Amino acid sequence: MMKLVDIRKNPEGLHFEKKLDLKDQLIARDESVIDLQNLTAVGMVSFDDGLYLLNYQLSYELTLPSSRSMEAVTVSEDYMVSEVFMTATDASSRKELVEENLVLMIEDDHIDLSESVLDNILLNIPLKVLTKEEEASETMPEGNDWVVLTEEQYQAMKEEEKQENNPFASLSGLFDEE
Repeated sequence: MMKLVDIRKNPEGLHFEKKLDLKDQLIARDESVIDLQNLTAVGMVSFDDGLYLLNYQLSYELTLPSSRSMEAVTVSEDYMVSEVFMTATDASSRKELVEENLVLMIEDDHIDLSESVLDNILLNIPLKVLTKEEEASETMPEGNDWVVLTEEQYQAMKEEEKQENNPFASLSGLFDEE
C-alpha cells in the first residue's frame, strides 16, 4: 500500500520491489486457479500534474487446469503493467479522462499494489492452457456420443452435410456426356 502523501513528497517517484503472497485472494476471486507462485512486482509510482502513475514489471507462475484434460499446467508470465490513477477531487477538471476510462479512481488515501496485481493477473489468464503432450498431439477428447472438433474440422463437417442434404445432389451427373 502506497500513501498518496508519500508519493507526492517524492518528485522522482517511489521505487518498489515486492514479493507478494496473494494466492488465497486470487483463488477467492477465480476458483479455477490452482496455485500462484513466485509473484514479484518491481517498479515505481510517481505523481505528475494531478495523476498518479504506477508502472511495474509483473512476473509469476500460475497453475491452471488444462483446457482439454483438466490436468494442472504451470504457466510463467512476465509483463509490464502501466496504470494511471486520480483522486475524485482532480476528476472534475479532467472529465474526459474519466469518461474514456483512461484513469482509475482512488477511493482512499492510498494506492493498493496488491489490488492492482490481482486485477492484472485475472485480466491476463489465458483461455487456452495445454500440457506439453496436448500441444504436441492433434487428438481431441471424446466420449460416448460426443467429440471435440477444431474449427476447421467443424466447417468441413458442415460442408459435407450441406452437400449430402442438397435435394439436387441426385441430379448431379444427369446431363454429363458419356
